[in-house]
Amino acid sequence: MKIALDAMGGDFAPDCTVQGAWLALQESPEDTSIVLVGKESVINAKLKELNINSRQIEVVNADEVIEMGEHPTKALSHKPNASIPVGFGLLKSGAVKAFASAGNTGAMHVGAMFTVRAIEGIIRPGIAGFIPKESGGFGVIMDVGANADCKPDVLYQFGQIASLYAKHVFEIPNPKIGLMNLGEEEQKGTLLTQAAFQLLKLNPELNFIGNIEGRDLFNDKADVIICDGFTGNVILKMAESFYDLLEARKIKHPFFDKFNYEAIGGSPILGVNGNVVIGHGVSSAVAIKNMLLLSLKMAESNIHLKIKEKFEE
Repeated sequence: MKIALDAMGGDFAPDCTVQGAWLALQESPEDTSIVLVGKESVINAKLKELNINSRQIEVVNADEVIEMGEHPTKALSHKPNASIPVGFGLLKSGAVKAFASAGNTGAMHVGAMFTVRAIEGIIRPGIAGFIPKESGGFGVIMDVGANADCKPDVLYQFGQIASLYAKHVFEIPNPKIGLMNLGEEEQKGTLLTQAAFQLLKLNPELNFIGNIEGRDLFNDKADVIICDGFTGNVILKMAESFYDLLEARKIKHPFFDKFNYEAIGGSPILGVNGNVVIGHGVSSAVAIKNMLLLSLKMAESNIHLKIKEKFEE
């Protein structure tokens, strides 16, 4: 299995990206290889500095870098030889089974939309996030930032997509789907959530349990939480802040350790023709490692093909 990493993406690249790739290989099957995409001379110098010499690591040259503050669409147009578009080219051609980056989030999202493109039938691909559960493991929350404004049919599709992800990547047999709302009653919420409720309720293939409230985020009431990207991003960032608050007060517990962004390492873009994962700009080597392991798990499960098959029915 071959997956690609934007070696120039992130505030601490290439130090943390190269280190993270090496750490990921220590926890991966022997037939796994990681393609480091970026400035070849810089990557090779870093590999030499870290004394890393492995046939499981390949380097693909990309002369340019899309910086964090650049406009995504303009950058992709003006820098076709940057690490992000080169990485997407590898994914589109089938040379790699997944592509991950802690670089410019907008460029990753736009690149996915215009290179590997949305799966036919999907209105808007979204970004999935992960919420720690009190009983162990993680739940899926979608969308967490790609689509701030949604229509009911988009939320309905998020339910389908995120449910497939929970089933095939997190191996939850029949994921319970909850719609984030301000009350449990069917008639509660905005015009958006009321209409989305009816669409989700009408599909017998979905294990839709109805509305859930913010207090249900971390319990087992729902395995999959559906919301628009504005709401989801606020929830995700608030949850991540718990770790910083507790760490500052020297409060340690295995459950709260899962709130650390490093625990998962990245968020997948779901609904496109390929496995794409976006990491935090401040990703450490451990976060890069976990982002790559998540990418590998997605590639092994063929989740993008599972989603495509469902929407072809």
